[in-house]
Amino acid sequence: MVITSLDNDKVKYYYKLGKKKYRDINNEFIVEGDHLVLEAYKAGVLKEVLLEEDEVLPIDVNQIEVSKDVLKKISTLNSPPKMIGLCEKKIDTTIGKRILVLDEIQDPGNMGTIIRSAVAFNIDTIVIGDNTVDVYSPKVIRSTQGMIFHVPIVFYSIDKLIPILKKLKIPVLATNVKYGNDVKNLSRYEKETFALIIGNEGNGVNPEYLELSDKFIYIPMNDTVESLNVAVATSIILYEMDKCDE
Repeated sequence: MVITSLDNDKVKYYYKLGKKKYRDINNEFIVEGDHLVLEAYKAGVLKEVLLEEDEVLPIDVNQIEVSKDVLKKISTLNSPPKMIGLCEKKIDTTIGKRILVLDEIQDPGNMGTIIRSAVAFNIDTIVIGDNTVDVYSPKVIRSTQGMIFHVPIVFYSIDKLIPILKKLKIPVLATNVKYGNDVKNLSRYEKETFALIIGNEGNGVNPEYLELSDKFIYIPMNDTVESLNVAVATSIILYEMDKCDE
């Protein structure tokens, strides 16, 4: 049976998951397109898929055929995909040794790029602080290109996290252009175990967290450019911190 009605309860539910409120209440979110659907399936978080009628998806998961109009109703894209997946949020609480802490990152594109770079450069935990963009929003999910399924993500207030890191003897680093140390000069040991705080696009790292940090780092640049986009800067820092050959 093909679902064609836009008033169908399932269609309404998928549509609601486009809003953070309902993602939080139900601990579920949607992914759009075959690439993200398959990444979610490989990660074990895919619960169900809505497929455009006559479309074939050779994976073992509940599949429901729907009309193109239904997909258009649910999709956040200008051109609706041929499939939309329903996923459950994977709740992680384990803290690793190479930790990226995100302090009030606001832009979905920046968040997606940061997550991709975190995976590329072997971060083993991402901590999402308060007042940060929802990592399960459709725009962030798309920007990660599925990499959100390849790194543990923990949600924690940074002011409560830092004392825990101190007890675990994990050095807390923060980006600070004015007083920072050149990231290239970090020792091999400093690159192996750390919690790196990346701050808000406009305001940087919260001064309260700067005071509690063990060390400041920065990227040396020429005088022409005052600052870099937060996602670009994070990617460069993570690249340098993944080079443990010194």
